Amino acid sequence: QVQLVESGGGLVQAGGSLRLSCAASGRTASRYVIGWFRQVPGQEREFVGRITWSGSTVYGDSVKGRCTISRDNAKNTVYLQMNSLKPEDTAVYYCAANPTGYGYEIWGQGTQVTVSS
Repeated sequence: QVQLVESGGGLVQAGGSLRLSCAASGRTASRYVIGWFRQVPGQEREFVGRITWSGSTVYGDSVKGRCTISRDNAKNTVYLQMNSLKPEDTAVYYCAANPTGYGYEIWGQGTQVTVSS
């Protein structure tokens, strides 16, 4: 069973940068599509972006141009580089794996990102 663990969250000032990591256990994890999502309490979960095993990426409109997702398959780790952070980026960020192509079935525990103005 693949497990995902996010890290790298924290408090940053507006305009700053953070890099989140999503470490996956299990040797097959490098084949999975990995997505990043974020959620503010009381609001719907928002799609941030995703990366395929080959490195193809798609981003949500709210972060496009400010975020980059990359992966190191040798380390079974996916990264979310966030630049020019805004207070509205404050949320819990989750990574999730889509092992079958039918949806994100495996989720990490989340990491808090707080952007101060």
